Amino acid sequence: MTNADMLQGLIDRYPTLTPLRSELEKLTDAICNTYRSGGKLLIAGNGGSAADAEHIVGELMKGFCRRRPLNAEQKAALAAADPVRGTHLGEVLQQGLPAIALTGHAALSTAFANDCDPNAVFAQQVWGYGSEGDILIVISTSGNAENLLLAATAAHAKGMKVALLTGENGGKLANVCDFVLRAPAKETYQVQEYHLPIYHTLCLVVENTFFPK
Repeated sequence: MTNADMLQGLIDRYPTLTPLRSELEKLTDAICNTYRSGGKLLIAGNGGSAADAEHIVGELMKGFCRRRPLNAEQKAALAAADPVRGTHLGEVLQQGLPAIALTGHAALSTAFANDCDPNAVFAQQVWGYGSEGDILIVISTSGNAENLLLAATAAHAKGMKVALLTGENGGKLANVCDFVLRAPAKETYQVQEYHLPIYHTLCLVVENTFFPK
């Protein structure tokens, strides 16, 4: 199945997402270029969108719809490091596409929130983890989350691109992001219901690009 087939499959299942196809294609191309350049994704959101951020990382950092076995050189390097444990790792590890959810670092987040500014927790992580050419994905059903607006500012200062998954209004974030995917809904839970197939398709296309059958 080609990348175009995967994108079309999303539209076939969810016809109301047809207007998003071009933007989703641009975003997947940008993510693939980031990975080709040795970059990574940073992903952030609040509440249910925080769970979505973690979900995306889970699909990218290991096999999603297909296994991603290590190559012979990688297996040999592991075996050289430890003939027993390394050989085992060579069989169980999979190729990962680097992605970090900014939602799960409790000690850092609470320390920075307590010592500095709770709204700037994600921005601090972008500043520490981010590099030029990386991509920040922010997930906000309203598009108005101040902590994500601050994170986007830090990302752009770092030379990163910012992608937004949001609802039909887009909010303030839609005006400052490089890629905007607007789910055709206003109610939070309905927007989130659309976000799942959108980012699943994104992960499918990226995986298919780097790990074709």
